[in-house]
Amino acid sequence: MTEKYLIRDIGLAPRGQVKIEWVKARMPILRQLEEEFKETRPFTGKTVVMCLHLEAKTAYLAKAIQAGGAEVVAVASNPLSTQDDVVAALVADGIRSFAWYGATDAEYHMHLKRAVECRPDLIVDDGGDLVSLLHNECREQLPQVIGGCEETTTGILRLKAMEREGVLYFPMMAVNNAYCKFLFDNRYGTGQSVWDAIMRTTNLVIAGKNVVVAGYGWCGKGVAMRAKGLGANVIICEVDPIRANEALMDGFQVMPLLEAAPEGDFFITVTGNYGVIREEHFRLMKDGAILANAGHFDVEISKPDLDKLAVDRREARPNVEEYTMENDRRLFLLAEGRLVNLAAGDGHPAEIMDLSFALQAMSLLHLVDNQGRIKPGVHPVPSEIDRRVAAMRLDAIGVTIDTLTPKQDEYLTNWRG
Repeated sequence: MTEKYLIRDIGLAPRGQVKIEWVKARMPILRQLEEEFKETRPFTGKTVVMCLHLEAKTAYLAKAIQAGGAEVVAVASNPLSTQDDVVAALVADGIRSFAWYGATDAEYHMHLKRAVECRPDLIVDDGGDLVSLLHNECREQLPQVIGGCEETTTGILRLKAMEREGVLYFPMMAVNNAYCKFLFDNRYGTGQSVWDAIMRTTNLVIAGKNVVVAGYGWCGKGVAMRAKGLGANVIICEVDPIRANEALMDGFQVMPLLEAAPEGDFFITVTGNYGVIREEHFRLMKDGAILANAGHFDVEISKPDLDKLAVDRREARPNVEEYTMENDRRLFLLAEGRLVNLAAGDGHPAEIMDLSFALQAMSLLHLVDNQGRIKPGVHPVPSEIDRRVAAMRLDAIGVTIDTLTPKQDEYLTNWRG
């Protein structure tokens, strides 16, 4: 490999730097970790390859890890969420990057290959693409990898499948499953950023509309909660009976997607699964229905089925594809069915990602400090890391909380009463 980077235009760097400075000022936990890393240099001699949505908040994570002595390599996890000016700013700061907005599938794969050819010691993955590539096409590099972190529910599912089959070669930290990730990032981050993107892209009112949310995990909870706050009537579609009961007790309607299809004005998929909304649902939808995905890949809403049913297709607005059906009904797909909050918006708020990216950075540090002592497989983020990140946020915003007295602590740990 000869390329130091593959990006759109290095001349965009100053504009990207302004974006990074904006989020840095609002990410106090990561700022504190960056200062600690400058002193301790825990990643000296290590190459860290990050496959994430390449926007300003991710860029600041890369710079914080770089401050710890690492050679950092950045590659996109989603071509439509890549911000070319931010990627240029990374390159200007010495972070090798391989990404540009709107990359084709072939270009996307080529970028991943170039990143992996930098021979990672540590990885940060979003959806499992780096792990998959290393295990399928670059197996000669596996012995060098100390371990990595996974950001998403979809990625964790893929990693656990590999673990069950006994093929996962190195340890992966399940950052997505940490309390400070799913309670805040998945619920409040996704909830706000999804509706930010939908409203920005469509310029339509949400109040009084029927919103169908497919999936009531932590991301689905956030999307539904914010839709309710905007005045929508919310319908939940689920396959898990426990989550369905939870949705009912949270005050939402619950029904199968086939029953919800004729009712919905907005449909948001948040499952991480394949073919959630497909031909039989499209045939029942009303004219003007809006389709958006807040899961990981662009497979939850079946684009092949939309293409099959449509007699005409055009761009109605930026990031809005209009599909005209045989009976002149029009269905509108946002952001090509990719993650709407990133492909058609700016992603989660900086304060939310401060928590998640602090977990990522500290989990990488945990892997380095315990190199050779953590077995291959999927591992939880240690509770002390989770609690430290939570405490750092409270301290950063000036909030104090109570502590147990010695007698209270003894009472809780003494089984004799």
